[in-house]
Amino acid sequence: MVINADEPLLFKKWAISGIEVSDLSLQDYISKRPVFLPHSSGKFNIKRFRKAQCPIVERLTNAIMYHGRNNGKKTMAMRHVKAAFDIIALVTDQNPIQVFVDAVQKSGPREDSTRVGSAGVVRRQSVDVSPLRRVNTAIYMICQGSREAAFRSIKTFSECLADEIMNAAKGSSNSYAIKKKDEIERVAKANR
Repeated sequence: MVINADEPLLFKKWAISGIEVSDLSLQDYISKRPVFLPHSSGKFNIKRFRKAQCPIVERLTNAIMYHGRNNGKKTMAMRHVKAAFDIIALVTDQNPIQVFVDAVQKSGPREDSTRVGSAGVVRRQSVDVSPLRRVNTAIYMICQGSREAAFRSIKTFSECLADEIMNAAKGSSNSYAIKKKDEIERVAKANR
């Protein structure tokens, strides 16, 4: 991995240039734009599909700022992400951005079921999931799992986030995101 001297390092530690997205369908939707901090103040929701250009770590930071009491606290969310990435780097000896990208690729469901109704008869129909929705769902479920793990627990949110990302990257069923993905795909398979 060759690091360009002029390239910004995320949190002054990790290079984004060596990150590989092995899943072809997700390559356009996991943005690897180099940034110093996951806080660009960009208006990525103004236009449809523009959030695909938002750096992937910033999307994680934004997803953490949920549930009324955390709304708008982006600096706090960035602190959690930085601490979680430090833990991941210590435990795995890999670039934490690469571990996170692997987690997103593995925890996005590929098949889902939707409601199809006509004349009052509603049934579930299995459908393929678009790549952007796979990324969105994966990030949402990783945050949701770490939020639930940290609630009423001794572990800090950063530790739970790091655990969730590492388990999801391994494809381990200890990960909330992987469990939910398997459940969604199982239900979709039944509704084919």
